[in-house]
Amino acid sequence: MIISESLPGAGWLNAKPEGMFITDFDGTLRRSDDGFSPQDLAALEELGSANIVRVIATGRSLASFRSAVTTTLPIDYIVFSSGAGVVTASEWKLVRKTSLSPEQVSSVANLLIEAGYNFTIHKPVPGSHIFAYHAAGVSDTDFERRLSYSKDHSWPLEGRHEEFGPASQFVAIVPGSEGALIFEEMKMKLKDFSIIRTTSPLDHQSAWIEIFPKIVSKGLTTAWLAEELGVSRQNTLFVGNDFNDQDILEWAKTSYVVANSPAELKERFPQVASNDNGGVAEAIRLWLSENRPGKK
Repeated sequence: MIISESLPGAGWLNAKPEGMFITDFDGTLRRSDDGFSPQDLAALEELGSANIVRVIATGRSLASFRSAVTTTLPIDYIVFSSGAGVVTASEWKLVRKTSLSPEQVSSVANLLIEAGYNFTIHKPVPGSHIFAYHAAGVSDTDFERRLSYSKDHSWPLEGRHEEFGPASQFVAIVPGSEGALIFEEMKMKLKDFSIIRTTSPLDHQSAWIEIFPKIVSKGLTTAWLAEELGVSRQNTLFVGNDFNDQDILEWAKTSYVVANSPAELKERFPQVASNDNGGVAEAIRLWLSENRPGKK
């Protein structure tokens, strides 16, 4: 495993952070119309005034995230590619990156090819939007749509995975009805890796099974950032909406899911309004009134 870590001085802080707020992006902070609720943005501004670190944790690559944000967001850090990388929001400075070694890439690729899955292998961060793909010969509209969207920065693997070098991650695309089962199978077969299940952002039905270095996930990377900034887990809040948020939902001291989350998550975690109705702002209001960081 190739790992590079560093953290610049948090010069924007006036004092030691009082806490950390983390939100998922698509389907949580970002509305269905691709905009942002004024009440959510105002709540984020309030957190900044209270010296609380504000973090977006997204499955998007950095390039994809930057293309989706056309306005300045009141955010301090972005955890992207499900935790494979971290940048500062003010300067887009890379402060953490992780990679799978070439040997790991070859091993995982062989397993996925043998299993007959359509999958992609992504370049290391910050270029994780660039990928090679393996088409298993199984028709999959979601997989084909992803290739059509990314044709300018993707190419067929054609069995040459030994030549790929280090990678940020794999993504195997499988039918949503089989996602939970394949996810559990992958966790058993690849115990030395981090396996993450998420719902396709394209058809909102297929399952994407993502494979990362063992230390990578939204929760693990956010925990690393909190430790580096001196923020106690007791003073953390997370708001999410999908299966790839599960470990950070469990890690944060206070967690909520928005109303547009899968029923399985709403059964396990407290619920706030949807992404289209100020769910992030509601979670922040509850946190500040009931569990304000530093409150005795």
